[in-house]
Amino acid sequence: MSEDQVKAGRASAVSRKTNETDIQLSLGVDGSGEVSLETDVPFLNHMLDLFAKHGQFDLKVDARGDVDIDDHHTVEDIGICLGQALREALGDKKGIKRYASVFVPMDEALAQVVVDVSNRPHFELRGEFPAATVGSFTTELVHEFLWKLALEARITLHVIVHYGRNTHHMIEAVFKALGRALDEATLIDPRVKGVPSTKGVL
Repeated sequence: MSEDQVKAGRASAVSRKTNETDIQLSLGVDGSGEVSLETDVPFLNHMLDLFAKHGQFDLKVDARGDVDIDDHHTVEDIGICLGQALREALGDKKGIKRYASVFVPMDEALAQVVVDVSNRPHFELRGEFPAATVGSFTTELVHEFLWKLALEARITLHVIVHYGRNTHHMIEAVFKALGRALDEATLIDPRVKGVPSTKGVL
């Protein structure tokens, strides 16, 4: 990615249409937290809003899916699209900080997100949610969303929920920390020449 492209703002738009979902998603990495979310999964809307606002990402999602079956396909495919958009927006990753580790509290809950924009997809989640659902949202879908995001963005992502009692608070802390960690890791550091890797490529 050229200096002019960085100045113009790193952004990407992706779409995904299957027999299960129809998704259009755009992401601006160098944004101001402007959000437009239209999905069939209200809790995910809430979490994506937190992610974008705390990461200062401009995010637009228009998604429809087979939620009459359950939310799985919609949540999974939005994770896929977000990961693809992030990877495309970052281009060759020249000048980025690459790493970040962020703790976020949410009342009694504490979450930590550690990220390496490495071009090597890996995901770890440590911690358990006390409740199987938050409203109509199945909490196991948090893992599904984050894993597909890491896979498609080709990042190493570690999420640790250190403690908490309220499942909503715990998941909210995760998404806030995710936004802040990705914001920090993707910032352009003027001291970095080329890509931050001894390999010379990410």
